[in-house]
Amino acid sequence: MSHPHPELGAPPKLPKGGLRVTPLGGLGEIGRNMTVFEYDGRLLIVDCGVLFPEEEQPGIDLILPDFTSIRDRLDDIEGIVLTHGHEDHIGGVPFLLREKPDIPLIGSKLTLALIEAKLQEHRIRPYTLEVAEGDRERLGPFDCEFVAVNHSIPDALAVAIRTPAGMVVHTGDFKMDQLPLDRRLTDLHAFARLSEEGIDLLLSDSTNAEVPGFVPPERDISNVLRQVFAGARKRIIVASFASHVHRIQQILDAAHEYGRRVAFVGRSMVRNMGIARDLGYLRVPPGLVVDVKTLDDLPDHEVVLVCTGSQGEPMAALSRMANRDHQIRIVSGDTVILASSLIPGNENAVYRVINGLTRWGANVVHKGNAKVHVSGHASAGELLYFYNICKPKNLMPVHGEWRHLRANAELGALTGVPHDRIVIAEDGVVVDLVEGKAKIVGKVQAGYVYVDGLSVGDVTEPALKDRRILGEEGIISVFVVVDSTTGKITGGPHIQARGSGIEDGAFVGVVPKIQEVLERSAQDGVVEPHQLQQLIRRTLGKWVSDNYRRRPMILPVVVEV
Repeated sequence: MSHPHPELGAPPKLPKGGLRVTPLGGLGEIGRNMTVFEYDGRLLIVDCGVLFPEEEQPGIDLILPDFTSIRDRLDDIEGIVLTHGHEDHIGGVPFLLREKPDIPLIGSKLTLALIEAKLQEHRIRPYTLEVAEGDRERLGPFDCEFVAVNHSIPDALAVAIRTPAGMVVHTGDFKMDQLPLDRRLTDLHAFARLSEEGIDLLLSDSTNAEVPGFVPPERDISNVLRQVFAGARKRIIVASFASHVHRIQQILDAAHEYGRRVAFVGRSMVRNMGIARDLGYLRVPPGLVVDVKTLDDLPDHEVVLVCTGSQGEPMAALSRMANRDHQIRIVSGDTVILASSLIPGNENAVYRVINGLTRWGANVVHKGNAKVHVSGHASAGELLYFYNICKPKNLMPVHGEWRHLRANAELGALTGVPHDRIVIAEDGVVVDLVEGKAKIVGKVQAGYVYVDGLSVGDVTEPALKDRRILGEEGIISVFVVVDSTTGKITGGPHIQARGSGIEDGAFVGVVPKIQEVLERSAQDGVVEPHQLQQLIRRTLGKWVSDNYRRRPMILPVVVEV
């Protein structure tokens, strides 16, 4: 198995007749999925998603793929194929289309409806091409065939990309639910047909590669939901992803059966479920869904609220309810259902929300104590089955953290893919398919691009480090006035602390030390303000560290008179 090395340099020119594959997100992480294919000077992009921030990224709203490697080649892009409508696959599209709004978007009916609604908020009217399973479309040198796959959102597609260099199959996210709610199975017959033609490179979803066996059917959740609904005394509040149509359908069915009305809470939930209903993907009995404003007129035992926030997102509805910062107030006897998995990295945030809800008396039902979630990703048993059908000549695990990629690679090897034809890459690592063999040839820039309010890419890692220091250690400011000619102190030092856990009065012990350092520097002829600030920072920092074992941000201000 080949894998990237830190010393990888820029990739060489793509050999004539070769196909280049460059993942810009989704490898070594859960989210931010984006892969760029290049043949004969033309580019095809599959997915363009976002990653949601973790606790050590304070103030960040979203994390995008890095477009640097394609920014001067936007005119070479034939289109963006979107495998399905989850945020980690479509959320970055508005930011790429800001740079070139006429890049075509190719996807299924529901996927395009979801991205078009999102783009409307960005005032972008995209050029779209709707496709369905079985369709074939030529996009420049890329001959794309679309294959039905089952996932936790309707209308998901895999894509087979034919070029003179060979055929590449990108699975997108998929599983093999044999009893899907919408009766739309992963089309194994189509994959077998592609296998007969010859799959030169398979890019396969790795998210559940460590999990043995097969994923249970989505419909298994229905009985658990009925039990919860039957035992609920007051309101039921369900938190789910805003695009999980199958899960919401089961909530609606249970609510209808138990005589409850349903209200959607949150802009994205209202928008997405409206789209799914209008397109026929969500079956809503007449009168079942009501406006959230009418809930006060209904008794608690007839109310179901469906909202976002299943991952503990701080600004989502459920987190705000847990923090008493939402118009909907949790009361004793309410039942809260977290109908989703835990995305790696979100565990602490989710348990914080669960504790907050429990504190106000809610009965919280989650994956840890009830079967209210099944995964949308193929487990190891399904992947083995899939590889035996596809018989890929080369395998490149995608969509997962390092442990998932490695586990997926091992599964491929067990089914007979040669070790030297299994490529474990990471974001930015360039893989060329030349003369039937895939190998790593270099690396391009593929770092995190942070969205902070209206700012895109302005927040850097050093800025985030400063935010973490401010949040964890606080800040100490020092104000000193010096004579511009002699460098001697004429005022101060005045010291104030915020969030450091140190009282302002405690700094009387360090003031003489700062004065002594500045007097010595004046005698040595050091009068430049920046140098004086550095002396103050070192002196105060050492004193705080020695006395309090803390490392706050120290902000010295030197004013010359």
